Amino acid sequence: MKITFSTPSEAKAGAIASGVLADGKLPADTASLDKRTGGALTRAIKASRFTGKKGELLEVLAPPAIANSRVVLYGLGDPKALSETDLEGIGGSLVAHVNRTGDKELALMVGKLSGKKPAPAERAARHAYGALLRSYRFDKYKTKEKADKKPSLAKLTVMVDDPTAARSAYGRLSRIADGVFLTRHLVSEPANILYPKSLVAEAKKLTKLGVKVKTLGETQMQRLGMGALLGVGQGSAHESQLLVMEWNGVGTAKTPAAKKQTPLAFVGKGVTFDTGGISIKPASGMEDMKWDMGGAGVVVGLMAALAGRKAKVNAVGVCGLVENMPSGKAQRPGDIVTSMSGQTIEVLNTDAEGRLVLADALWYVQETYKPRMIIDLATLTGAIIVALGNEHAGLFSNNDELSEQLTAAGKAVGELVWRMPLGEAYNKLIDSEAADMKNIGNRSAGSITAAQFLQRFIQNDTPWAHLDIAGVTWTSKEKGTVPKGGTGFGVRLLDRLVADNYE
Repeated sequence: MKITFSTPSEAKAGAIASGVLADGKLPADTASLDKRTGGALTRAIKASRFTGKKGELLEVLAPPAIANSRVVLYGLGDPKALSETDLEGIGGSLVAHVNRTGDKELALMVGKLSGKKPAPAERAARHAYGALLRSYRFDKYKTKEKADKKPSLAKLTVMVDDPTAARSAYGRLSRIADGVFLTRHLVSEPANILYPKSLVAEAKKLTKLGVKVKTLGETQMQRLGMGALLGVGQGSAHESQLLVMEWNGVGTAKTPAAKKQTPLAFVGKGVTFDTGGISIKPASGMEDMKWDMGGAGVVVGLMAALAGRKAKVNAVGVCGLVENMPSGKAQRPGDIVTSMSGQTIEVLNTDAEGRLVLADALWYVQETYKPRMIIDLATLTGAIIVALGNEHAGLFSNNDELSEQLTAAGKAVGELVWRMPLGEAYNKLIDSEAADMKNIGNRSAGSITAAQFLQRFIQNDTPWAHLDIAGVTWTSKEKGTVPKGGTGFGVRLLDRLVADNYE
């Protein structure tokens, strides 16, 4: 779908969309369109239950007075209460609606509203951004598809008095969307296509944006003592990898050394397929485990977003990439492995593997980069879905300030997190009689004990947060700016965290 910006003009084809305020009040641009239609819009509003409430849509077949096929009225509600996510949601809803009607073009009118905020150019950019996010489809493997199932919308023209300002604001947002799309793409790929080395190949494409990419293979990780990560992947025919990405937006050769920044660190679980290993999962639903690398997908997408918009920050992304398979070489329940930190782990359940991967990745990033803060992301536990459903990611942290920053960033972009507890009583549940710790606790507090496990690999009280994204990485129903499938949850959240607090 092509998105362009222009000054207001009379659209000659396709659908046209315009806003309506609360209680059916028409702003100036919609009132002008209503006049051109001989009052058809006013009559349609009065004959319907449409009130202009935020998020509502009303389709009106266009009268002969205008050249368009239909008019889609979208509710703005109280303009003073419009958030960025509201504006983006309108754009996403319009795209979804027009794709169902079959129109190939949509002209979106964005006029002045009472008060100074949100300005028309900002509203226009946000509408376009939401439309772009909703337009994503993973259809590369479809060779046959009925015409009425394919998206029809090929061109969106956003009409606003200052298209240059709108285009500029949208340009930055579209770079973030590139990162979201990359994450959605990686999460959606089947495991016969996406495995550790092929995921690395995808990440290496970021070098064209200025991201430095390197990898550690199994021999290098063995030398570093990464027995926790390597144990997970030892049953697979695919070699495990440690993916390392650096974005240096500050402190490059052209910047004075005094301004160099200690990097922010983002660590992702990258289990490209998770059978559960010897502790094998039930067959039903196992196909979903292609997206058990969702945390790594977010980290790769975030690095693309930061580099794409030239973020003025130094950041490193580290992803432990493995495939958890049962074979004659696979890790067994009861095995004891030694992590890079030197701590030993009794592996009681080979399906609690993500924390083993993260343990070595977390230690590596601290030893190598001494970051000023660390955030890890993982589709870590089914227990977090039991606790929070599919609306929030679980947030665990040793730092109140970082937790508050993440919560605020999540609210700003509509990717919500909910802080969960940590504590010594939970920590004792993973003490082992045979090793320093075991990789599972008992049946209670499964997400918390997983986070407590990870905290044992955080050095010197480094500010750290763990995001359990098991319930929000994939969706079976479309909403707002998110189509069915991979959500890309986390890219916008972390990009906003960086923009608001670290640039």
